[in-house]
Amino acid sequence: MKQQRIGRSTAGPSDVVAALREIVGPDGVIDDADVLVAYQRDQAGLVDAGEAMAAVFPQTTAEVSAVLEFAHRERIPVVPRGAGSGLAGGANAVDGGIVLVLTRMDAIVDIDVVEQTARVQPGVVNAELSRRAREVGLWYPPDPASWEFSTIGGNLATNAGGLCCVKYGVTRDWVQQLEVVLADGQVATPGRQTVKGVAGYDLVGLFVGSEGTLGVITEATVRLRPTPPARTTVVATFPDLGTAGVAIAEVLAVASPALLEILDATTIAAIEQWKRMGLDTDAAALLLAQSDLPGELAADEVARIEAACAAAGADLVFASTDPDEAELLLAARRFAYPALERLGDTLLDDVAVPRRRLTEMIEAVAVVARRNELTIGTFGHAGDGNLHPTIVYDRADPDQVRRAETAFDDLVQAALDLGGTVTGEHGVGLLKREHLAQELGPVGAHLHRSIKTALDPRNILNPGKVLEGHEQS
Repeated sequence: MKQQRIGRSTAGPSDVVAALREIVGPDGVIDDADVLVAYQRDQAGLVDAGEAMAAVFPQTTAEVSAVLEFAHRERIPVVPRGAGSGLAGGANAVDGGIVLVLTRMDAIVDIDVVEQTARVQPGVVNAELSRRAREVGLWYPPDPASWEFSTIGGNLATNAGGLCCVKYGVTRDWVQQLEVVLADGQVATPGRQTVKGVAGYDLVGLFVGSEGTLGVITEATVRLRPTPPARTTVVATFPDLGTAGVAIAEVLAVASPALLEILDATTIAAIEQWKRMGLDTDAAALLLAQSDLPGELAADEVARIEAACAAAGADLVFASTDPDEAELLLAARRFAYPALERLGDTLLDDVAVPRRRLTEMIEAVAVVARRNELTIGTFGHAGDGNLHPTIVYDRADPDQVRRAETAFDDLVQAALDLGGTVTGEHGVGLLKREHLAQELGPVGAHLHRSIKTALDPRNILNPGKVLEGHEQS
């Protein structure tokens, strides 16, 4: 899927680069084609990237504003970018455009212990915010698997989730106020400094998850909470997917776990082959749950989780209160994707279905794997129905590439057929534009395009992403 030039600027590349250097300084612009390659795509497979004219590295909101004002005037497309760890092509460059790299805006401006908030710039790495919050007894719950290298700006752009979503929600649930530069360079501050407030439309919710198509976030005030107690971890293995599905439903009926994750047999085997952790490779599924309640409350919740798993038909159930052992068990879940990567080239999917239909979705993955003669390992957030079927293939083999593309579409369609959504946390980008249009329907797609037109009438902000069909004026 090749990206086409969308801009209509009459300025030549040298004029554009000179103007950008006037804004951010000579060291803040890259126009060397060989170096630009590193900034022209994210981690998504099966989608191409365009050839940008330049990458620009602003350090202040004023510089972002000036870049966008210039780009708007000259009708030059702008693709915002963070660490480039996205998985949907959302940060892929557009031919003749500017890549706006926000990693130099990496300040934690303030952590307010009384208000339990942090003001951060988009280039702050998620793990660094978590570390700084812990130093003052606070915690930032959104924890995507990429938390050690993904930036808050990218988390905001995709409305990232993570392992704690089942209890604590996604990024949007933790954002109180934003500073956003609009397409024409104007700066808006949707949201508020107060904990409570209902005045006006929810513009914070609109910008979070918009993948850089409506504005560029240059600062966010995010909510924190007191650091929870050490977690108690429960692990259960199951002889078949049906009993695992029953266990998930039963656990959620009697407890509110801080984490509830699932690994299928293919993923368990890949992890064990790599790490030799003593995992049961005969199990059809492994369920991992955690309680972060204090003291006796945790003990009671864990007992209820263990009983629910046992009643559903688990082969093995055990709990651990030892922090080191708990971290080791959680590592098994974090190893899921890299373990599957060791089997070949991978195409990581991201779908979510109603929790009552989770087992059906996992079974559908197995059917798609057999039909397309591919290995597909499944893992994900059982507590909120969000799964990551990972297709293993050989990108040097055209036939396997074709079958991987077919399998990917089949998986997304299966999720939609089960009443689900095309993405639970990775975003739409280029990879799922057609699927999103199907999910939204004609009226929903029209609403999206109307909002895009109102905020970005010249379609310079990340054009071609999320939805097709918006013409530049």
